[in-house]
Amino acid sequence: MLRKKWINPWAAVLLLILNVIGLDGLADSGRLKSVTPDYQLTFPLDYGAHEDFRIEWWYITGWLETEDRKSLGFQVTFFRYATDMNHDNPSRFAAKHLIIAHLALSDPAVGKLMHRERTVREGFGFAYSKQGDTDVKLDDWTLVRQTDGAYIVDMQDSDFGLQLTLTPAQSPLLQDQNGFSRKGPKPEQASYYYSEPHLKVSGTVFRDGKPVLVKGSAWLDHEWSTAYLDPDADGWDWVGANLDDGSALMAFQIRAKEGGKVWAYAALRDASGDMTLFDPDQVEFMPVRTWQSPHTEAVYPVEMRIRTGNIEWHLTPLMDDQELDSRQSTATVYWEGAVTLTKDRQPAGRGYLELTGYAKSLEM
Repeated sequence: MLRKKWINPWAAVLLLILNVIGLDGLADSGRLKSVTPDYQLTFPLDYGAHEDFRIEWWYITGWLETEDRKSLGFQVTFFRYATDMNHDNPSRFAAKHLIIAHLALSDPAVGKLMHRERTVREGFGFAYSKQGDTDVKLDDWTLVRQTDGAYIVDMQDSDFGLQLTLTPAQSPLLQDQNGFSRKGPKPEQASYYYSEPHLKVSGTVFRDGKPVLVKGSAWLDHEWSTAYLDPDADGWDWVGANLDDGSALMAFQIRAKEGGKVWAYAALRDASGDMTLFDPDQVEFMPVRTWQSPHTEAVYPVEMRIRTGNIEWHLTPLMDDQELDSRQSTATVYWEGAVTLTKDRQPAGRGYLELTGYAKSLEM
């Protein structure tokens, strides 16, 4: 049963914070910790929230197949922002953290991305991100990790929603240097970052009140940090892909304002667990075809070639219109889309491509 449409009155609060004090105001306090390479990720503790860091997200993307073999893409993201305001205030009304969530469904039959966003301050049991294990809630939207390692997603809105179980098939993939993931040339430009590729998915997609059984595979990223991107950064391109042979590929580049790249990185883990890491000069994103959004007029390179070392991947979108306008929550517009991958012109896997910074004139 789908819930009534949800109104997010705290969107205005987040936009006020971002526009009046800027992102710098979220990290002034010495209370917030820095990311350092000597930290050892520990599970299940690090599945949970890290409130001593400025920003954190649990980010799930995947491909689903209906019983009549139609393909769908989906995205589920929960963000936690430390506002750096009122942390010494004992009042339960103090807005110490904001919880933001995005829900999106890519259906070629619809022809454009379906998406919803919500924002609320943490507290009173209506919104939280708990420490110790993954347990995130925003009103009636929830993401919970069970003791057996499976994730339960329950996110429903007025006209579509998801109820999914995501079961790990592989161990967590610690990105870069055992989870210390560099995002620029300076040591402090980093995050803690692990992924869970090849999650087996089963459950239900709701469309106009009607349940549709689905199955598929997904990719989960959990990342947290207090640092900023390099001042020269103009946006980033990222892909996470479950490959058909059991391998997992993650690659990103942070683009420079004057062209070129500030930083880049890729990791390829084979089905046996062996990792190959690629340095910035070994990673290249090469646009093949662009698409101009009829909604925002932003132009995105929705079809890509990506080079990781001597391997070249070709990414093709499930559909072009997978732009997500989140100006009412994170104050950004970006492209987040399901893609297929080929290698040497042969099918290689499925994943998600994220393109940010291409709609700068629209962002608040």
